[in-house]
Amino acid sequence: MLLLLLAYVGGVLTIVSPCILPVLPFVFARADKPFLQSGLPTLIGMAATFAIVATLAAVGGGWAVAANEYGRDAALVLVALFGLALVFPGLSERLTQPLVALGDRLSKRADSAAAGHAAIWPSLLLGVAIGLLWAPCAGPVLGLILTGAALNGASATTTLLLLAYAAGAATSLALALLAGGRVFAAMKRSLGVGEWVRRGVGVLVLVAAGAIAMGADTGVLTRLSLASTGSLEQRLVDMFGGRSVAPSAETSVASNEGNLPIEGKMPSIAGAVEWLNSPPLTREALKGKVVLIDFWTYSCINCLRALPYVEAWAKKYKDEGLVVIGVHAPEFAFEKNIANVKRAVSDLGITYPVAIDNDYVIWRAFNNEYWPAHYFIDADGNVRHHHFGEGDYDGSERVIQKLLAEAGHKNVSTGIVSVGGSGIEAQPSDTVKSPETYVGYRRAENFVSPGGAVRDASHDYTGVPDTLNDWALNGNWTITPEHAALNTAGGTISFRFHARDLHLVLGPGPDGKPVRFKVTIDGKTPDANHGADTEASGEGTVTTQRLYQLVRQSGSIADRTFKIEFLDPGVQAFAFTFG
Repeated sequence: MLLLLLAYVGGVLTIVSPCILPVLPFVFARADKPFLQSGLPTLIGMAATFAIVATLAAVGGGWAVAANEYGRDAALVLVALFGLALVFPGLSERLTQPLVALGDRLSKRADSAAAGHAAIWPSLLLGVAIGLLWAPCAGPVLGLILTGAALNGASATTTLLLLAYAAGAATSLALALLAGGRVFAAMKRSLGVGEWVRRGVGVLVLVAAGAIAMGADTGVLTRLSLASTGSLEQRLVDMFGGRSVAPSAETSVASNEGNLPIEGKMPSIAGAVEWLNSPPLTREALKGKVVLIDFWTYSCINCLRALPYVEAWAKKYKDEGLVVIGVHAPEFAFEKNIANVKRAVSDLGITYPVAIDNDYVIWRAFNNEYWPAHYFIDADGNVRHHHFGEGDYDGSERVIQKLLAEAGHKNVSTGIVSVGGSGIEAQPSDTVKSPETYVGYRRAENFVSPGGAVRDASHDYTGVPDTLNDWALNGNWTITPEHAALNTAGGTISFRFHARDLHLVLGPGPDGKPVRFKVTIDGKTPDANHGADTEASGEGTVTTQRLYQLVRQSGSIADRTFKIEFLDPGVQAFAFTFG
């Protein structure tokens, strides 16, 4: 109930956000009509359509995004015809095409007070069109809903929350619509300029449709909106105890290993789509064993740096009663590919059982929110300790030793494992000043290409990052919620960073063809500062969907400008991480 209220309030706040501006002309075009017959059906159609489309986009994958693009195109045609009919009332009678005739009927019925209930249906249709065009800024409240949907899968709760958000926006727009109706009526009575008002609104509708067609609704307006309402929404999110995105995996939250109270019974580990290195395990079969559950995903740098310790514990204590289970819960869609996970498990040398939790069944059972996350379970099936994020490996190993001793195992190994991770698995430096940064628009920050991200459409980008942690695209890219895809060869990504290591999650395009690239640091070849996946010349190839280490500096650490140029089209870029 609290989340429903939060979603509703977040929707209400969109009225003070610039990202609502492209929608206002369509709504105010109904301001001088009866609210129950015209304005209300429009708002209902808008809210319902937005909730349905946003639900599909959150849980249905790329096909839903593509389908919505066709819907947006059709909606643009419809509202443009509506705008033309407002500007040129006689135009409807002269045009004979089917869509124009539909626009004619829409305009005539909505403008006729005698139409009665018949005016409801064209207004509802116009609301559906507005819902397809409406791309509200993904502030913290909407981000909380969409991220929860992505992690937890399709559910009635997701649609209900999105509907509450849309209803909040419709409520504030309804108030504006009622106020606007009084203004229109007053202007007509006092000035007698109703026809010119009608044509003026029609011009605004056409301008708004043009702005949406050119991506202005998701570019500059989105950036303005986050500045105007984001902090207020985030305070609401914090007040209700939610999170707008999955918390940084670098966050470390642990209980005191010296005192290990019972935190609850071990949840079920049923629901994995496949098990690797083991037949399916069950909670009941693990009674009498000390169990370590490690939630991870193979492109997460924090998870990769923790894996050598988890593997070392699995080997050291295997014969003393410890069972380690890796639960692979994907962050990106490509991590649901079982072949990709199998390859990663093999390449990383993981020998303990791995449950592939593509549907987040085990994730939800543990009420987990972090990558990596370690849960320590005693021989009686009780959760006794947890640790979220990297670090405190010595403390975690002492927990294992304590639980094994409690279980009655004699001569439990002492001492602490010594792990010397290399390459991507090496521990981070203490000089990192650059945060994990997503490339897809759902969670992107500090993107400085002029005009911002044009969502789900090919666009030519330019720009150079001058300030620390800013980044830019150059070339023709399509930015989706999760990644940016390069449409033509020669495109680049540049990032102003401060860290020893720079990693980028990359993958080839849908055709799977390798993509060649070349990296520079401050305009020069990396030489001794190249990463594990680049040559000293900066050259490398994207062959599979994974995390690539592109820079490992061997000298002094300072603010640097990284640039990667892709010599072939098709690459998909997901997220930067640093170490």
